[in-house]
Amino acid sequence: MTATAGNTGISIDALARLDQHLLSRYVQPEKIAGCLTLISRHGETAHLSAMGSMDRERNKPMATDTIFRFYSMTKPITSVALMQLHEQGMFQLTDPVSRFIPQWRDLQVMCGGDWPNFETRPVDRPMSVRDVLSHQSGLTYGFMEGQLERAYNKADVYQAGTMEGRDLQSMIDRLAEMPLKFSPGDNWNYGVSTDVCGYLVEAISGQRFDEYLQEHIFDPLGMEDTGFDVPPEKIDRFAANYERGPDRKLRLLDDPATSNYAEPQTFFSGGGGLVSTAHDYHRFCQMLLNGGELDGARLLGPKTIELMTMNHLPDGQDLSERALGSFSETANDGVGFGLGFAMIVDIPRTQNVGSLGEYYWGGAASTIFWIDPVEDMIVIFLTQFMPSGTFNFRGQIKQILYPGLLD
Repeated sequence: MTATAGNTGISIDALARLDQHLLSRYVQPEKIAGCLTLISRHGETAHLSAMGSMDRERNKPMATDTIFRFYSMTKPITSVALMQLHEQGMFQLTDPVSRFIPQWRDLQVMCGGDWPNFETRPVDRPMSVRDVLSHQSGLTYGFMEGQLERAYNKADVYQAGTMEGRDLQSMIDRLAEMPLKFSPGDNWNYGVSTDVCGYLVEAISGQRFDEYLQEHIFDPLGMEDTGFDVPPEKIDRFAANYERGPDRKLRLLDDPATSNYAEPQTFFSGGGGLVSTAHDYHRFCQMLLNGGELDGARLLGPKTIELMTMNHLPDGQDLSERALGSFSETANDGVGFGLGFAMIVDIPRTQNVGSLGEYYWGGAASTIFWIDPVEDMIVIFLTQFMPSGTFNFRGQIKQILYPGLLD
C-alpha cells in the first residue's frame, strides 16, 4: 500500500516528487529565489513545504510565516466583501453601477481617437454590478497593449507605484473621463473591475475599504498578517520580489526594506493591493470550501458561494470564446469565470487533470491557489517572481499532485 499524508488520502510519494520538482527545476537553478507550498484535504494539512530564500540579499531562508505580495489574489477577497453586502439586500447584481457612481451614468465605448479627444458611441446597456464582478464591464488595465490601455496610462488612471496620496475615489473620477473598451456584457477583459468593486464596498457600506475588510473578513477569520501594508514589526518576515534580468539571472525588483508596502497606504486596491501569508490565505480558502463558515465565523451563505463559483459567461462559453487581450491570471481553454473566480468548465479542453467546478485565481508575482470541492482540497503556491505566467506552476503542480489522490 502507498503511504498517505495523515488522513488526507494524498500519496507521500507524490508530495515528495512535487518538492523535488520545484527544488531541482526552479530553486536550485535560481529561476526563482524560493517558494512555499501548502496543500490541505478533508480539512487537514497534507503538505507545508518552504524551500529556497525569501530574501537572497539578506540570506533569509523561506519560512512558513513569510509575508508575500498577493497582488491579484486580492480579487477573491474583494468579491467576497461585496457579496456580503449583496446578502444584506443592499444591491442587486442587475443594478447599474451608476446607482452608486452617479458620474458613470453616461458611459461611452471607444471607437477611435486618443486621450483626451476620443471618438465614442453610447453603451448598448448600462454597466451592472455583475459586470464588474465578472470582468465583463469594458474596463481594462493600463499595463496591457492597446489604444485605450495607453490612454489609461496618459490619464494616470491607475498604475502600481503611482498611487501615493491617492484613494479609490480619485480612480473612479478619472475613469469617469475614459470610454470603455466594449459595451458591458459583450466580452470578457481583465482590468480594474475589481478595484471598482472595492470602491462599491466603500460606497454601499459607508466604511473605508480597508476597514471593512478588517472588520468583516480578516478579524472573523483570524487573518492576522493580511493587509495593505507591512507594519515595521513584521518587515523582517516580508519577502523580496524578483524578476529576470537581461542575463536571465534573478534581479531584485522590490526590496522589502524600501518597498511601498513598508509605508501606510491611501489607495486600497481591491484588485491587487494585499499582502498575506499562506496560513491566512488558507483560512480564507477553507471558509469558502466549507460553504462560507470557519471556526464558528460565517462570512457568506453556501448558496452565495455556489452563485459566485458558477460560470457567468453567456451561454456557458469559456474564456477562449469571450476574452479580449492575451493577459490574465489563467489560461482560457475550458475555463469559465464567475463572480471573482475562474473555474474549470471543460477538463479535456484544459489539457490537464483536475475537477469540474474547481475554482481559482493567481497573482502577478506568480502566486497561485485553487479550491477543488470535488476532492475537498485546497492548494496554495507562493513565490515572488514577476511576471506571472513565465512558468506554468499551476499546470505542473496539478499533473504531479492529482495522480497522488488515492481515495
